[in-house]
Amino acid sequence: MNPYRHFIGEIVGALQSMQAAGELPDKLDFAAITAEPPRDPAHGDVATNAAMVLAKAAGRKPRDIADALLPRLVANAEVVSGAVAGPGFINLKIADGFWRERLRDCLRDGLAYGDSAIGAGHKVNVEYVSANPTGPLHVAHARGAVVGDALANLLAKAGYAVTKEYYINDAGAQVDTLGRSTYLRYREALGESIGDIPEGLYPGEYLKEVGSTIAARDGARWIGKPEADWLPAMREFAIATLMAEIKADLETMGVTMDVYSSERALVDSGAVDRAFQELVRQDLIYQGRLEPPKGKKPDDWEDREQTLFRATRFGDEVDRPLKKSDGSWTYFANDIAYHHDKYRRGFADMIDVWGADHAGYIKRMKSAVQAITGRKGELDVKVCQLVRVLKNGELVRMSKRAGSFVTLRDLLDEVGPDVVRFTMLTRKNDAPFDFDLVKATEQSRDNPVWYVQYGHARTRSVMRQAAAAGISTDGLAEAPLDLLTDEGELAMVRLIAQWPRTIEAAAAAHEPHRIAFYLYDLAAAFHAHWNRGREEPGLRFVVEGQEELSRARLALVQAIGFVIGSGLKVFGVTPVEEMR
Repeated sequence: MNPYRHFIGEIVGALQSMQAAGELPDKLDFAAITAEPPRDPAHGDVATNAAMVLAKAAGRKPRDIADALLPRLVANAEVVSGAVAGPGFINLKIADGFWRERLRDCLRDGLAYGDSAIGAGHKVNVEYVSANPTGPLHVAHARGAVVGDALANLLAKAGYAVTKEYYINDAGAQVDTLGRSTYLRYREALGESIGDIPEGLYPGEYLKEVGSTIAARDGARWIGKPEADWLPAMREFAIATLMAEIKADLETMGVTMDVYSSERALVDSGAVDRAFQELVRQDLIYQGRLEPPKGKKPDDWEDREQTLFRATRFGDEVDRPLKKSDGSWTYFANDIAYHHDKYRRGFADMIDVWGADHAGYIKRMKSAVQAITGRKGELDVKVCQLVRVLKNGELVRMSKRAGSFVTLRDLLDEVGPDVVRFTMLTRKNDAPFDFDLVKATEQSRDNPVWYVQYGHARTRSVMRQAAAAGISTDGLAEAPLDLLTDEGELAMVRLIAQWPRTIEAAAAAHEPHRIAFYLYDLAAAFHAHWNRGREEPGLRFVVEGQEELSRARLALVQAIGFVIGSGLKVFGVTPVEEMR
């Protein structure tokens, strides 16, 4: 149960009673009414903007509506008191018993606490990583993988039917370059001196392994043959080898895709032609000439008559070319076809997680999705900014094997998948991120990964302590929770009750980092109360000679463990049972 959603229902009910009494006009829109925790806890437990958002339509001052609404809300047995603040906000103090019942909800649901039905089984496609299969995954890919996977898990917890997808960019110039780079390493494996890697080819030593494998399999079969003969073989083998490595790295990090879509297969199936004809049918294609752009000319601009998509009808700055001068499709045309394919598979809602270098591509892609779906589809793009890997504040030396970047495998080997996943989610995806290898593993409250995991480990420690003292931890949902009267205890109870709202709000905003912030706050409250108990024995979770009080406090501790475990599950992180 989301208690704040519950109180929206109570507020709407009170407003409807005012309408029935002639105090408010009929046909008011209640959709914008909110109920949420006040910024300052001293103001109460629930704040609502109801009077503010209805004032204009009702033809009344917000304060007048609030003054009339407040007595109806305070008449609710769950509400202890209330007050009108500022121009018309209403703050409510909710009975402690109401919050204790939410604690019972948590204890009954366990790790499923916070599961929501707001998604109502609606299908959502989350596409992430989608790195070109031209080399190993690097740390920027790792961030996209973590953000995408956590977002998909979050949406699933909120009740959406989520499909996780990886788009393999196995068509176009970059994979031809991969094939030529592989052929060079193949010749090297057969003993030929290749000298410096020519500009434009991939220099990383990871292709040595690929070239050696082909040499061992095929011998000198491709030496002296024309490019048209060896390029397809080199390209396909390299793609298959590197995709296998990418999948292995993702699996090590706990990322498993539901679907791998191939760009080449999409093009070969005629999907680009189908999408193009759909745009023609909508009169969104024309032959025209683009104005020269101001400043640096983008790669897709050519001073010639060309085939253009009317992107400006859907919010883009300029119309966009769909064909190159040689008549082949642009990358943009392929991407339109891919998103059209998603829509045809039943995904009206699509989320793409992209790297920072694609930020300038967002408007055109959103306009294309609007067009190709007849405005029935929606695309949300989450851009992950760059990641720097540091050690004691210094940039980590680049991997020789990769050629120019730190690989995901390097990072996983250094700190492990759980640390990578949680750490990458401690900042919003569109903020630059410094991944400090030392800070990510240090044991202090400045390290959110350790601090939250330590909180979970402490909940398990308390349960072991209770067992050693002979106190039963069975049936804690029926413990006498009215014995939880200390303000620190009640503050944690109210924070636990916010978990369902946190899930729904983070899912609606597509922002999994909110979960990290919440978990840190919950762990901080738990650690602070633990420390109070060291100085005041009467506040300890297990109190000698007071079994019922201990069981009530153990119920609180178990609920904290459930919520932390639930949040870590969203992140794909394994909760620890004890810290070493």
